Amino acid sequence: MRFENYTEKEVAELAAYIGRHLERGAVLLLTGDLGAGKTTFTRYLARSLNITERVTSPTFTLIKEYDEGRFPLYHIDAYRADLDSDAELLEEYIYGDGVTVIEWPSCIEELLPKTVIALEFLMMDEQHRTIVVTVTDTNYQNLFEERV
Repeated sequence: MRFENYTEKEVAELAAYIGRHLERGAVLLLTGDLGAGKTTFTRYLARSLNITERVTSPTFTLIKEYDEGRFPLYHIDAYRADLDSDAELLEEYIYGDGVTVIEWPSCIEELLPKTVIALEFLMMDEQHRTIVVTVTDTNYQNLFEERV
């Protein structure tokens, strides 16, 4: 599924839609350039999970954990992850009882589950952006077919 020329309002609507349907254990992979909307998407996703705490990028902390919502949200920035020392910790979150959002998932590819919702944020130019959604988790396949 592709969302062309999306606005922040549309990112909020997409995140809310997804968040309303997520279950514990869901893993979302976010890829895209800096400033493309990954953390903005996560902020709105958190709201849909009834998390009121301010969501910020985990760039320098590896993982930010938000526990107050419908179920926990784990926001991982894997860019600086060291698989030799961080793998066990990351797996606890990725396979934990909350929803896990991972930015820069290619840095920890070998730890990722096979069933995910992947969102690629593409900046085509200054005014045109695209979100490409790919679902390998059969629990959520119909979610996006219904939205078309």
